[in-house]
Amino acid sequence: MTQARVGDQVVIRGRHVDDAARSGTVIAGHGPDGDPPYRVRFEDGHETLIFPGPDAVITSPSPNDPSAS
Repeated sequence: MTQARVGDQVVIRGRHVDDAARSGTVIAGHGPDGDPPYRVRFEDGHETLIFPGPDAVITSPSPNDPSAS
């Protein structure tokens, strides 16, 4: 099962050839121990709860990344 923490980045690939990928930041976790669902704020400002599927990639920011603080 996918796990995420607040601050992790989420990228959801488009389902069709012309669909753009969407990316956002996990701003809250609602499941126990980092399990879904996650509240994500996308780059366009939209917020929603997601249960990541196989089209989603979750990454943790690097400790050396200045935007991670």
